Amino acid sequence: MRATLERAALLKALAHVHRVVERRNTIPILANVLLRAGEGGLKLQATDLDLEIVETAAADVAQAGATTVPAHTFYDIVRKLPDGSQVSLEMGGERGTLVIRAGRSRFTLQTLPDSDFPDLAAGELPVSFKIGAADLRRLIEKTQFAISNEETRYYLNGIYLHVAESGGVSVLRAVATDGHRLARIEIPAPAGAKGMPGVIVPRKTVAEIQRLVEDPEGEVTVELSPSKIRIALGAAVLTSKLIDGTFPDYNRVIPTGNDKRLTVDRAEFASAVDRVSTISSERGRAVKLSLSDRKLVLTVTNPDSGNATEEIEVDYEAEPLDIGFNSRYLLDIASQLEGDTALIRLADPGSPTLVQDRDDAPALYVLMPMRV
Repeated sequence: MRATLERAALLKALAHVHRVVERRNTIPILANVLLRAGEGGLKLQATDLDLEIVETAAADVAQAGATTVPAHTFYDIVRKLPDGSQVSLEMGGERGTLVIRAGRSRFTLQTLPDSDFPDLAAGELPVSFKIGAADLRRLIEKTQFAISNEETRYYLNGIYLHVAESGGVSVLRAVATDGHRLARIEIPAPAGAKGMPGVIVPRKTVAEIQRLVEDPEGEVTVELSPSKIRIALGAAVLTSKLIDGTFPDYNRVIPTGNDKRLTVDRAEFASAVDRVSTISSERGRAVKLSLSDRKLVLTVTNPDSGNATEEIEVDYEAEPLDIGFNSRYLLDIASQLEGDTALIRLADPGSPTLVQDRDDAPALYVLMPMRV
């Protein structure tokens, strides 16, 4: 194998694929990235057996061939090469090595045979549709924070993607929850998505898709089956296994009868929560919201360090109410809202609370209260 390509092109492709590789691997080949030089350029491929990313970089290929090299070491080398340099890759004279040259720099890396590299065979992916990169990124960004980290409830360790009916219109919905909070957002269903199975996209895959769609321009091709998903954007193709589990009926926890409406300036509310939570305990993080006519008082009490209160003017005309929330969760949701105001619908101190930008907003958030 002998190929030459620009550092920037190689670094961009490597930045996407090397993240899939776990730092610690019991299987040596999984620590490597597969390099395959051919007519289409240089193809880079990495996998952890659950997730695979393939990206092709434009290259001048003098001799076709393939090999594998340690992914993180290779990435670090390319990252530290001078901007604008041309990188030459060539199988070394010694068996089992790859020589990397750029300017006056020369590196030799040990390789493993490409024949040992596993291929994550996707099988049949019967559902296929196209979605704007900006739309896919929005579905992820508005829900990702609510993914559960609790491994015992593995079916909550991802984003539930499915097609639903909303107001007589077919929508593509993304939902995530950790049992304390829930995030849901929908967009009009793309052509071809109707009839797709509901799938749970794992947390790691979600993070890698988010990196692929950093540029909001462009269109993403999504292919899926009940067990696998493939995302193609430009020169990159991501294939991943899906979580094999049943996502709970989230509609049961979305309140419909919350009659107490609180409208508050989003930025002012977030700043006030942030300030008073400065003295909250790392374990509790509880903030009490005391609501009365057009007034909200936020209170944090920490027996070890003191207390804090702040009062802000709000639009609230229902009966007085005291309710507690995790301040971190409140701030997470406030950061997702896009409007100047937040609409918070409450029922009582023990019932789920609904947060939106406005009535009928495409994104909604549910937050369970805390005892304070």
